[in-house]
Amino acid sequence: MAHRIITQVVFSGARIVGRAISESYRQAAAAQKYAAANQNGGGGGGSTFAASNISMDEACQILHVGPGKMGNIELEAVTERFKRLFDLNDPKNGGSFYLQSKILRARERIERELQGHRRMVERENELSEGFKPKFTKDD
Repeated sequence: MAHRIITQVVFSGARIVGRAISESYRQAAAAQKYAAANQNGGGGGGSTFAASNISMDEACQILHVGPGKMGNIELEAVTERFKRLFDLNDPKNGGSFYLQSKILRARERIERELQGHRRMVERENELSEGFKPKFTKDD
C-alpha cells in the first residue's frame, strides 16, 4: 500500500515539473520571437515603442504629411499636426484612445526615420571629407 502512495506522489511530482518546464520553454520561445521581431522591424533604438511595426507610408497618411524623399519631411509640420490630432482625439473630450495611440506611433516612426536619415547623411559627409582629427594644444 505504501509503495502505491509513493509511486503516485513521484508521478504527480514529475508531471507537475514536466508541465512547468514545457510552459517555461514556450514562454522563452515566444519572448525570443518577440525580441527578434522588434530587432528586425523596429528601425533601431531599442526603445519600447520600436515594436509599433507601423510603416512610413502609414505614418505619413495618419499625420497627413507627404512622404518626403531622403528625409525632406518638415519636423515642424509633423509636430503641429501631431499636437492638433492628438488633442482632438483626447478620450476626456470624447475621442478615441486607439486613434491617439496610432497618432503617437506615427509621429515616433517619422522621427525615427528622420534621425536615421540624419545619421546616414552625417556618416556620408564624414566619409567624403575624410578623417580630420582635432588637435588641441596642451597649456
